[in-house]
Amino acid sequence: DQIANNDDIDVIYIVLPPSMHKEYVIRAANAGKHVWCEKPMAITEKECREMIDACTKNKKSLAIGYRLQHEPNTQEYRRILKQKLLGNVKKLDCAAGYRDNRTDHWKQKKEMGGGVLYDMGVYAIQGARLGTNMEPVSVVSAQTSTTRPEIYKNGLDETTTAVLEFPGGVLATIKTSFGENTNFMNITCEKGEIKMEPYSAYSGVKGSSPLGEINFPYSVPGQQVRQMDDDALSIMQDKPMLVPGEEGLRDIRIVEAIYKSAASKMTVKL
Repeated sequence: DQIANNDDIDVIYIVLPPSMHKEYVIRAANAGKHVWCEKPMAITEKECREMIDACTKNKKSLAIGYRLQHEPNTQEYRRILKQKLLGNVKKLDCAAGYRDNRTDHWKQKKEMGGGVLYDMGVYAIQGARLGTNMEPVSVVSAQTSTTRPEIYKNGLDETTTAVLEFPGGVLATIKTSFGENTNFMNITCEKGEIKMEPYSAYSGVKGSSPLGEINFPYSVPGQQVRQMDDDALSIMQDKPMLVPGEEGLRDIRIVEAIYKSAASKMTVKL
């Protein structure tokens, strides 16, 4: 907390396990520093709101580390959707996962924010939200499972699937897993399909649509470099963050609804 007395430090980047995000974001804001926080933003929507409130109270910015929103090929497919160059979105399918063979990492500990939905799952949720350019109105159905109960125990999810409903009856099927390597997004529009594969990798994000390839070369190495440059410029120029705390909150709200739907076997409205 003595960082508060160091005028050479402008920003604190919270890269701790998710269960610790709320405490340290609030401490950073109270120390009078701008805050960048890794995803997932927190464990609950309530925690997210408390983090936002602390930064607002201290008049400090809060950005969430969604590197892909700063990535040019992601920005390009979003441009196509926002301008409706292929008409309206009809449906979406996406998956984000990798084989995680660790057994004692925070991702395998429920009390630290473990489970695939909090970690890789927010990529799939982001894919559904950005890929439809809409916010979901309900979780139609969801299921959690594990093939390794000795690692993913006490209800911790190794794999989660869900169907999200968006305005106009648009459905997005998402899957996230610590049990298999998968990384794609297919967006079916009225005038054709946008296919991104990989769509959430640390490098090599690319895709195609009837309008052509989506594969812009860019010189800055690393998506986090672009992310931190963008966020630093926002602070220096007193502009809104590209990915503010409210964006992280939206995903955690959906995470909670997916878990609720999986437990109840019922549709959960958002």
